[in-house]
Amino acid sequence: MTTGIKAVAFDIDGTLYPSWQLYIRIIPYVLKNIRFFLKYKKVREVLHRTAPSGDFYEYQGRLLALELGVDNESAKKLIDTIVYKGMMPYLKAVRPYAHIRETILAFKERGLKVAILSDFPPEQKGDIWGTRELFDVICGSEELGALKPSKFTFGSLALKLGLPTEEILYVGNSITADVEGAAAAGMRTAYILPLWRRLLRLPLKEADISFKSYRQLEKNVLN
Repeated sequence: MTTGIKAVAFDIDGTLYPSWQLYIRIIPYVLKNIRFFLKYKKVREVLHRTAPSGDFYEYQGRLLALELGVDNESAKKLIDTIVYKGMMPYLKAVRPYAHIRETILAFKERGLKVAILSDFPPEQKGDIWGTRELFDVICGSEELGALKPSKFTFGSLALKLGLPTEEILYVGNSITADVEGAAAAGMRTAYILPLWRRLLRLPLKEADISFKSYRQLEKNVLN
């Protein structure tokens, strides 16, 4: 087993399922709401660089309200309607990477805790493709007060797991948010390789583990 690891935590979007599956499905939806999504993207870019907030949703709404020229309550309602609830049907249609459930079960059988830390509400993904009941901790960075790569967010996850950050392996698909963010907080990191890196056999040097399948991740962690 990877030395010193007592928990494995996962990002969701692009990590438990291929991002392209969602992207191709939401093209008409995004185009229908293109002005909103362009402004919302600007807001999220700011929030990824912002210190923890006591009320993330209020602050997010205030930033979007300024961008759209509407009041705060209207902005928060738009986010809830278009993003949090509006994206759910498209997320239900995507399929996860193969062997995710088996990999999580293998980790648990070896005594590891497993967790979710996502920048979007985990409940948006329903039962997380049949794995929700397997996780010891499930949290969204928004409810914690700051988006990844904030050290505060990863530190909050560690507190919920009851472990020091150095005993946690964080699995993600974003170099900045997942790999660099978790590493800065003291965690070990695993990076799921995009297709072009797989084809070129080019691991990510910044990550402790680079993997192309969940069977490979399981082997790297447990062997």
